[in-house]
Amino acid sequence: MTTSDDLGPTISVHLDRLLADRGMTLTELSQLAGVSTVNLSILKNGRAKAIRFTTLTALCEVLDCQPGDILGFQPRPKTVDLSDA
Repeated sequence: MTTSDDLGPTISVHLDRLLADRGMTLTELSQLAGVSTVNLSILKNGRAKAIRFTTLTALCEVLDCQPGDILGFQPRPKTVDLSDA
């Protein structure tokens, strides 16, 4: 039996790419955005379960980007339920 967690995340975070493009470190982003380095690390590594709009707004302001530049959506593969066959 598979659970929704077994199918992997459907939201991806592109914070590492944005930081590299801007030559910025996570520590610099943390200081400029007013978000802890720990919370940014959790977000960057894809372990976050949620993000506050205030955090997303601060990141967009500092990185001069749109929310869609930070977050991406990846549809889960469709599964077929063979138990009824």
